[in-house]
Amino acid sequence: MTARVYVSATHKSSGKTTVSIGLCAALSARGMVVQPYKKGPDYIDPLWLTAACQRPCYNLDYHTMTRSEVADCYARASVGADILLTEGNKGLFDGVALDGSDSNATLARELQSPVVLVIDAKGITRGIAPLVMGYRHFDPDLVIGGIILNRVGGARHESKLRAVLANYTDVPVVGALWESSEIAITERHLGLVPRGEWEGGESLIAHLGKVVGDHVDVAAIASWGERGQVLAPRPAKRSRSPSVRIGVALDRAFSFYYPGDLLALEAGGAELVFFDTLHDAQLPPVDALFIGGGFPETQGEALARNVEMRHALRAAIDAGMPAYAECGGLMYLTRSLHWQGQNFPMVGAIAADTVMDARPAGHGYVRIQPTIAHPWAWSGRGSEAALPAHEFHYSRLVNVARDTVYAYDVTRGTGINGHHDGIVYKNLLAGYAHLREVEGCDWTGRFLDFVRACRERGHATRRVAPVVGAESRLAGSL
Repeated sequence: MTARVYVSATHKSSGKTTVSIGLCAALSARGMVVQPYKKGPDYIDPLWLTAACQRPCYNLDYHTMTRSEVADCYARASVGADILLTEGNKGLFDGVALDGSDSNATLARELQSPVVLVIDAKGITRGIAPLVMGYRHFDPDLVIGGIILNRVGGARHESKLRAVLANYTDVPVVGALWESSEIAITERHLGLVPRGEWEGGESLIAHLGKVVGDHVDVAAIASWGERGQVLAPRPAKRSRSPSVRIGVALDRAFSFYYPGDLLALEAGGAELVFFDTLHDAQLPPVDALFIGGGFPETQGEALARNVEMRHALRAAIDAGMPAYAECGGLMYLTRSLHWQGQNFPMVGAIAADTVMDARPAGHGYVRIQPTIAHPWAWSGRGSEAALPAHEFHYSRLVNVARDTVYAYDVTRGTGINGHHDGIVYKNLLAGYAHLREVEGCDWTGRFLDFVRACRERGHATRRVAPVVGAESRLAGSL
C-alpha cells in the first residue's frame, strides 16, 4: 500500500518547507519513491520538492480546482510512488473560508493523510502543551500522527519539550531539529529563493535529508496512511500528435510553470521547446511563445545584457507571433524594469514600464472576466463565469499607453490597474494573473486553437536554428 503524510504547521514560517524537503530527500535516500504535492497556488516550494524527489510536484488548490479535480490530481500523480507527501500552506486550520472548508485540515482529511505538525519551538517550553491540545481537539476527526519540533534551542530545551508533551498530550514527538543556519533557506519577497537561483541547491537538499534522517523517525512516518482508500484516477486526456511548437522560456529568470499545464499543452498537440532568455541569442523554431512568471528583477542585468534575445522577442511579437506571458513574463516584455535604484532595458513589446516596490501590489486569489478584446476563444462571451486565478507581484506598471487594450475586467484582485488585466498587443496576451488548466479555466486548449488559427492566417513562424539541449532543462527546473 502507498503511505501518505501531510506536513503542516501551527502558523506560517514554522519551517514546514524545510521539513518537507528534508523528508523527501531522506525518504528518497532510503530507496522510496516519493510523490510531492503542495497545497494552494505556489511555484517556489514545488521547485524545491521536485528537486528533492525527482518527480514533478503538483498543486492542490480549492480555489481553482473542484474537489473531484483535487482528488483526481492526487491519484493520477501517485502512480508508481511508495509515499505521497503533501506540504500545506500557512497554518493547519488556516484558510479563506470561515468554516475551514478550504483549510489544510480539510484537505488532509479528504486525502486520508495523517498530519505531521511542525511547531516552531523557539522561546516556548510548558506552553507547548495547551497549544498542541488545542490543535488536537479543535478537529477530533483529524489524524495528527506526530509532531516535529523545529528551531529547538539544544538538548536541554528538547528534553523539556518532550517531557511536557508526553505528560499532557497523546501526540507523539517524531523528531526535533535544533536551530541552525545550515538548514535555513533564505526568504525574500514572494517567499523562498527558488532552487534554480540557489548555488549548491543539490548540496543543501542532501544536507537537509541527512539532518532530517538523523533526527526524525522517518521509518515511522513512512508507514503512515497505508490503509487509505485505493486511488483511482480518471483516464488521462488522450494526446494529439504534435501540430504546433511552443517556445517556453525556462531559466533562472522564468521558472513558474504548473507541470499539469505543460502536460495539457502537450496533450493538446504542442511540442514544447525550451529556451533561455539569459544566454540564448536566438529563439528556437516555434509557432508561439509562453513566458511564465519568475524573478526577472533579480536577473535584470543579465536580461538586459542579452540584447539579441530581447530584439528577437520584440521582432517576433511585432510580426504577429502568438504569445502568452504571465507576471514576470509581462514585466520582461515592457520597456524597462526599475528595481533597487537600477533601471534595466527590457523587450519593449508592451508600451509601459515596470517598477518594483517594497510592498506587494497584488497578492492572492483573483477572478477575471474575459472582455470582447480577449484574443482567444473567450472573446465576446461576457456571460461566461469569471476565471479563477491568482497573482503574486511586488511590481506595477507605469507610463502605460492610453490606448492599451485589456483582455480582462478584474472582479477580485488587483491586476494591472485595479480594474483591468491582460494587455493585448497584436497576438500577444500578457497579464499579472496566473492561469491554471482546470475545469473552470481551460486555457491551454483555447491558446493552442488560437495559435493554429494564427498560423492559418499566415502569421510567420519563427524558423531559426534550434536551441541545443533545451529540453533537458525542464527536468532540472520543475
